[in-house]
Amino acid sequence: MALRFQETPAQPATAPRIVETRLRVQPPAYTRQAAFAPAAGSFRCAAGSRVRWQVRLSRPSKTPPVLELGTRKLPLRPVPGDSLAFGYEEVLSASALYRLRLGGQVSDDYSIEVVPDQAPVIRLIQPKAYTLVEFGQPPRVAIEAQLKDDYGLSRARLVATVAQGQGEAVKFTEVITELSTGLSGQPTTATLRPVLNLRALGLSYGDEVYFYLQAWDNRQQLTRSDTYLVQWEDTTVQNSTLDASLGVNTAPAYFRSQRQIIIDTEKLLAEQSRLPAATVQERANSIGVDQKLLRMRYGKFLGEETDESIGGATRPDEQDQATKPVDPPGMGSVVAEDHTTPEPAAAAAEEHHENDGHDHSAGLPAGTGQSAAEARTAELMEPYMHRHDDSETADFLEPAVKAKLQAVLAQMWESELRLRTGQLREALPFEYRALRLLKEVQQQTRAYVKKAGFTPPPMPEATTRLTGDLTGAAAPRRQRQLDAPPQQPTLRAALTVVRQLRAAGPPPAGAAAALEQVGPELSRAALQTPGRYLAALRNLREVAAALRARQPVDKTRLPSLERALTNLLPVPAPAPTARPAPNNQLTRRYFNLLN
Repeated sequence: MALRFQETPAQPATAPRIVETRLRVQPPAYTRQAAFAPAAGSFRCAAGSRVRWQVRLSRPSKTPPVLELGTRKLPLRPVPGDSLAFGYEEVLSASALYRLRLGGQVSDDYSIEVVPDQAPVIRLIQPKAYTLVEFGQPPRVAIEAQLKDDYGLSRARLVATVAQGQGEAVKFTEVITELSTGLSGQPTTATLRPVLNLRALGLSYGDEVYFYLQAWDNRQQLTRSDTYLVQWEDTTVQNSTLDASLGVNTAPAYFRSQRQIIIDTEKLLAEQSRLPAATVQERANSIGVDQKLLRMRYGKFLGEETDESIGGATRPDEQDQATKPVDPPGMGSVVAEDHTTPEPAAAAAEEHHENDGHDHSAGLPAGTGQSAAEARTAELMEPYMHRHDDSETADFLEPAVKAKLQAVLAQMWESELRLRTGQLREALPFEYRALRLLKEVQQQTRAYVKKAGFTPPPMPEATTRLTGDLTGAAAPRRQRQLDAPPQQPTLRAALTVVRQLRAAGPPPAGAAAALEQVGPELSRAALQTPGRYLAALRNLREVAAALRARQPVDKTRLPSLERALTNLLPVPAPAPTARPAPNNQLTRRYFNLLN
């Protein structure tokens, strides 16, 4: 490999020179790559590579060549058995710039890009992040994962954590399964397909297992995948411990909402084609019963009676009452409170009196002119003449709200009729209209209360206005002394020298020193982006060497150097610029009239 050296006139003809340069790169063992000789001075290598520089001189030298690697200056060591050969080895872990120097002979700058080793990449194709193994499915979950590494995979394993039990009695067990058999030969890419056997892991119904994959590369770098969850569906049914003979209904009283009735109707319509006609009719009738209960619930707001009380207050015949045996309380009915035997006189006295507010036609005195037949008829009609079911006196709702409630009940009647007869699709429009009217009633009956908050006291304007007192009115002010930001004086000085060199005339005094001062900053930039600043660094050193030797400067190298130094400067803040003055007379007259 031939390195390019800068020629200097101060070099005597008898001085030793570097006539041959060899580089050899030994990659680290984890790359499993053979040693190679770079074809150019700038090259790439893996992190941890051992690089050997070996040079041959034209004649023996008292001072060995120097390798300038980054900011270090490393003298080359003589090779045993060869007085003209020198060499040096270095293990590189970071990118750097280097050049060789022997007396006045200096090579160009070259870059070494060190590529770090990447950790393995794990990509799980299946299963999903959460998997539910339902009842009837085989308790096996297939896993498919793709592994990738830049140099080779050495090991992989599956870590599963089994969670068993419920509540506070949950036990966790970790099970590790090695998957390294699928990585024989240390491939760079591999596809693993392990299978989670839930029974083999000790899972039962209702248990869960959390698993993730781990992979190692040849350099023993570890990568872990995300955690995935697999749950086995619990099929056990928790039975009540209460005795069935107690007859206790543990479920609370529940009224189906109109929205839920619509949902149930649409669900039954979707399943109608897959169900027998008898089942559809039974479920439709059940929804109709729910619609009836909801209608009766809202009917109470309008004073409607429940259907269980219709005709229940009629007085039986005295002869039938005398001949009918009296059942003891609590017998013949599930609820004991249904059978009470109050005294007739006492019951009548408690339920009806003159000031109870009811319209009792049988409460007239005997001397009002009624006949016995009329009195008997009025007594028989007495239960039906109560004013409880009068919607005008049942509540204090507004007439508009009552009208909408009446419309709601009418829609529920129509919906119940069609649900009871199995006409599901015809019942849906009435159900939707009932729901819409119910929402309108809710909005009309809603009460809005103003939110209570802090009310500040009124400001005493009479005493503070127009007084000029600014005590406590000034905004807080803080002062802090900050250093001015650096203006890159070395960069600007070097840029000024380059511009003067491009112009005709002798070079300014101290031009070489100004260019050499900006060398370290340009070297750091070339180390980060060699393709952008490495050529400029070479031009800088050649121009500085020519100025030191008082030789003419090659001006073809100055534009690229000026461009690189300009790119290193920070972007200036935008400043306002004056607009160009109008050129023609009409435009000037227009602006003059505006002003």
